[in-house]
Amino acid sequence: MIYLTLLFCFILSVLVTPLIGRLAIKLGITDKPNNRKVHKKNMPLIGGVAIFISFLVGYFILRPVPQESDAVVHVSGIFIGSFIILITGILDDKYELSPKLKLLGQILAALAVVVWGGVELTKINLPFGGILYFGYFSIPLTIFWIVAITNAINLIDGLDGLAAGVSSIALITISGMAIIMGDMFVAIVGGILLASTLGFLIYNFHPAKIFMGDTGALFLGYMIAVLSLLGFKNITFISLVIPVIILGVPLSDTFFAIIRRFLNKQPFSSADKSHLHHCLLRVGFSHRQTVLVIYAIAALFGLAAIIFSMSTMWGSLIIVAVLLLAIEIFVESINLVGEDYKPLLKYVRPKKSPNQ
Repeated sequence: MIYLTLLFCFILSVLVTPLIGRLAIKLGITDKPNNRKVHKKNMPLIGGVAIFISFLVGYFILRPVPQESDAVVHVSGIFIGSFIILITGILDDKYELSPKLKLLGQILAALAVVVWGGVELTKINLPFGGILYFGYFSIPLTIFWIVAITNAINLIDGLDGLAAGVSSIALITISGMAIIMGDMFVAIVGGILLASTLGFLIYNFHPAKIFMGDTGALFLGYMIAVLSLLGFKNITFISLVIPVIILGVPLSDTFFAIIRRFLNKQPFSSADKSHLHHCLLRVGFSHRQTVLVIYAIAALFGLAAIIFSMSTMWGSLIIVAVLLLAIEIFVESINLVGEDYKPLLKYVRPKKSPNQ
C-alpha cells in the first residue's frame, strides 16, 4: 500500500505540474529574466503547488500517525503551517513581497508548528555528559531552525532542478535514517514528499519548463525543517548535528552568503550572483554540470550524515572536522565569499619568489 501510494503521488505530480504551469501563465505568475537570473525567457512559477497537491493527496491516502500520544495535534500544526507557507510563497511569486512580509509568513508558519504541533527543541544530551535544557529559548530556537532551513532551500533555488534535486537528496537521507530509527511517520511523510518532488523534477530539470518558485522552495524548506525536528529532536548533541550535515549544501551556501554580504557591507536580504551555483558557472561548468556537481556534493553530505550517525564520539568529531576543512577549502577555491577571501589557501599555495 505504501509503495503504491508513493508511485501514485509521483504520477499525480507528473500529471498536475503541466496544469499548474498553464494556470501560472494564465494568471501572469511568471519569472521574467533579468541580469541576476540565468534563464532567458518568461517561465511559469508556482510549480510548488503541484508538489503540495500531490503531497496532500498522498498523506490523506496513507494517514501516517506520529508515535506521540498527541498525534492529531502534531499533524494539525504541520498542515496549518504548510498552508501559511504555501500562501506566503504564492503571494511572493505573484506580487514580490518585501523581505519583511515574507519573513513574517515564515515565522507564522513556524509558530503554527510550535503552538498547534507541540514541536520544540527542548533539550539535548551533551557529548561528555549532562543535559542542556533550552528552557525559555526552546521556542525561539525552534522557530529559528524552521526559518533558517526554509530560507536556505529558497536561496539555493537558482538553477533548473537545483532546489528540487537537493531537497530530494535530503529527503532520501532523512527518510532512510527515520526507517533505521523506527520512526515510520517521518519516513512515510518524507517518502510522500520525495515522490511528489521527483514528479515535479521531470519538468524542472534543465532545460526547465516550469519553476517551483518561492511557493515550492518555501514549502519544501519548511517541510524538511519540520521533518528533521520530528526525527532528531530531544536527543544527543551528536544526533542534533545530523540534520545540519544532511542539509550541508543549502546551509553552507546561506552561511557564506551572510559572511559575503557582511564583508561587502550589504543588507543580508540583498540578492547577488555569488551563490554556489553562480560560482561554479563562472569556473566553467555548464548549467547541467553545475546542477549535477551540487547533487553529488549533497549526496556526499547525506552519506557523511549516515556514517556520522554510526560513528563513535571521537569518530564523529573527526568527521565534522574533515567536513569543515573540506568546505572551507572548496569555498575559497571557487571564490564563494570573494576573490580576496582565502585564509587557508594562502598558506597552502606556494609563495612566488621575487624573480617570478
